[in-house]
Amino acid sequence: MPLYFSDDEVEGLQPELVEKLDRARGLAHVPFIITEGLAKGGSHVEDSAHQRGRAVDVRCSGSRDRMRIVSAALIVGFRRIGVYDKHVHLDVDDSLPQDVMWTGKSA
Repeated sequence: MPLYFSDDEVEGLQPELVEKLDRARGLAHVPFIITEGLAKGGSHVEDSAHQRGRAVDVRCSGSRDRMRIVSAALIVGFRRIGVYDKHVHLDVDDSLPQDVMWTGKSA
């Protein structure tokens, strides 16, 4: 059972992802509000880690919170991080390229 997330927030997510999210949240000292978890529809690109329960988007309200989220994610071992204007994408999908960080605009 995660310390910082309710069962509803992490429903359908892979245990490895939930464990890393929980550890990162503890280190970051800022709330991790999941804006997108398991994608059940067509909101993401084909073959998305969201469709396999291996990725989340965490709301980010400013540069200080963004830095704390990304720093904590790196410390706990996330190897796929997307940095967007309104969220940070974190995933543990080892079927996709590793040790990558990208930027983009939130939809």
